[in-house]
Amino acid sequence: MSNKIYPIGIQNFESLRRDGYVYVDKTALVYQLAKTGRYYFLSRPRRFGKSLLISTLEAYFEGKKDLFEGLAIAKLEKEWKAYPVIHLDLNAKVFDTAEDLERLIDRQLLLYEAVYGSSDRDKAIEDRFYTLIRLMSEKSGQHVVILVDEYDKPLLQTMDNSDLQEVYRNMLKAFYGVMKSQDRYIKFALLTGVTKFSKVSVFSDLNNLTDITRDFRYAEICGITEKEIHDNFEEELHELATQNRMTYAEVCAKLKEDYDGYHFTEESVGIYNPFSLLNTFAKMRFGSYWFETGTPTYLVTLLRKHRYDLEQVAEAEGVNSDMLDSVDAHEVTPIPVLYQSGYLTIKGYDALFDSYRLGFPNKEVEQGFLKFILPFYASTNTYTSSFNVEHFIREVRAGKPEAFLTRLRAFFADTPYELAGGDLEVHYQNILFILFRLTGFYAQVEYRTSNGRVDLVVQTDHYIYIMEFKLHSTAEEAMRQIEEKQYALPFSADPRKLFKIGVSFDEKTRNVGEWVIG
Repeated sequence: MSNKIYPIGIQNFESLRRDGYVYVDKTALVYQLAKTGRYYFLSRPRRFGKSLLISTLEAYFEGKKDLFEGLAIAKLEKEWKAYPVIHLDLNAKVFDTAEDLERLIDRQLLLYEAVYGSSDRDKAIEDRFYTLIRLMSEKSGQHVVILVDEYDKPLLQTMDNSDLQEVYRNMLKAFYGVMKSQDRYIKFALLTGVTKFSKVSVFSDLNNLTDITRDFRYAEICGITEKEIHDNFEEELHELATQNRMTYAEVCAKLKEDYDGYHFTEESVGIYNPFSLLNTFAKMRFGSYWFETGTPTYLVTLLRKHRYDLEQVAEAEGVNSDMLDSVDAHEVTPIPVLYQSGYLTIKGYDALFDSYRLGFPNKEVEQGFLKFILPFYASTNTYTSSFNVEHFIREVRAGKPEAFLTRLRAFFADTPYELAGGDLEVHYQNILFILFRLTGFYAQVEYRTSNGRVDLVVQTDHYIYIMEFKLHSTAEEAMRQIEEKQYALPFSADPRKLFKIGVSFDEKTRNVGEWVIG
C-alpha cells in the first residue's frame, strides 16, 4: 500500500515540499518561464494547479534553493538570487459590493507596506501599489516580482450584475495598469485566472502581457499528463486496480475516460484534471471530485439568459481563436466562458479556417455539468419527485417506450411554468438532450440524415429510438415525417430493435401531449 501524502487542498509550495507531499515536477517549465520572458498571463480551469504554480514561482524568486532539491530546476539554476515578491490572491472572498474588493486588496497591501513603508499621500489602492513597487525595489536593491492569483474572481461573481462588474473592471484596470508604468522596477509578473475578459478590459492598460494560455510550450505547466501518471503513480495504479477489482488496463482506461481529455492547444497531449486524479489515488475510488467542489452558477445564468441550444454547447463547431482567447462581459454565447472554465475543451482544429471543434473533456465534466443544470431547466425537485432518472434509464434500456414516455410526461408536469421561458421548442429540446445524454447512451439532437434532421436518436446495446417532436402539430404528423423522410433507413442493416416514435407537445399544458410508436 502506498504511503504517499497527496497534496489535496495544499497550494503552498513550501508547505508541500517541507511536509513531504507528492509533487509532480513542473520546475523545468517554471525555469523556462522565468528566464525567457517578463510579463505573463495564464488562464486555466479552477482546481488545476494555478495557485501552486504561483507559489512555486514565489519560492523560486525568493531564492529558496533548498525547497527545489532533487527537482529539475536544481540542475538548471546556478545563481539562486532573491527578489522581493508581491503575491496577491483574489480567490478567498465573496464580492457583493465595491468595498469588498477594495478591502481585500487593502489587507494584502498592508502586509507589504508594514515591511517596506508607504506614502501618506496615497489613498487609492492603485496609488499605494505604485508606491509599494518603487519602495520594495529601492530598499531591497532588486527588481520586484508580482504574482496575482485568480485576478478575475470578482468579475466572474458578477456575470449577472453588469453595473457592479463595471465598477470592478475599472478598479482592476487602474490597479493592474500600475505595472506598466512601473516597468523599470519589475523583474517578472504573472497573472492567473479562469477567464480572460476582453473589450473594455482590465488588461487594456497592461498590454505588454504575454498570454501563454494556448502556448504549446506551456500546455503542460498545470495539470498532469499520462506520462507523468506512469512516472509518479505506477504503484497507485496497481493498488487502484486491486481495490476496485479491476485490471490494470481497465483502471488506466477509466482514469482516461473520467479525468483526461483537456487540450489547451491543438497540438498538446491530453491533460488530466489533477484535483480529481489525486483524490482518486488518495481515496482509492473513482468519483466526481472536481465538479463537486464548485457550482458554475454563472454559466447557467448565461445559458438560460440567452436560451442557448445545449446541443450546440456539447458539440460546438466553427469556433475561432478570438472566441477562445477572451470573454466579453456582454457575450451572447456562453462558449468562451465554458471553454475557459474547463467545461469544454479543444477536440479538433481546421488550420485552413482557423476553426476549432469543442466538446466536453471527459465523463466527469459531462455528467456533472448536465446533472447540475437539469434543475435549472426543470423542477428543482426532479430527483426526489415523480421523475426518477434511474427508472427512466432502466425503461430506455429495457425497450419500454410507453413507460419512459409516461415518465417523461410526469417530469414536464413537475416543471414550473416560468422555467420554460419564451422559446418552448429550445426549452423542450434542451431538457430532452440533458435527460438522454445522462443515460450514458449515444444521444444526438437533430440527428442529420440525407433527407432531413431527426430530432433525437438514442442508441443502446439492444434498441434504437428514432424520435420526432412537434410543438404545433400532431404525433401522427411527426410519425408521418419519420416515414416520408426515411429517417430509419441508415439503421436498416442494424440488428437492434428499432422504435419510431412521433411525439406532440401541448403548448397550453406545456407538456407531452400524445405519442405514436411504430
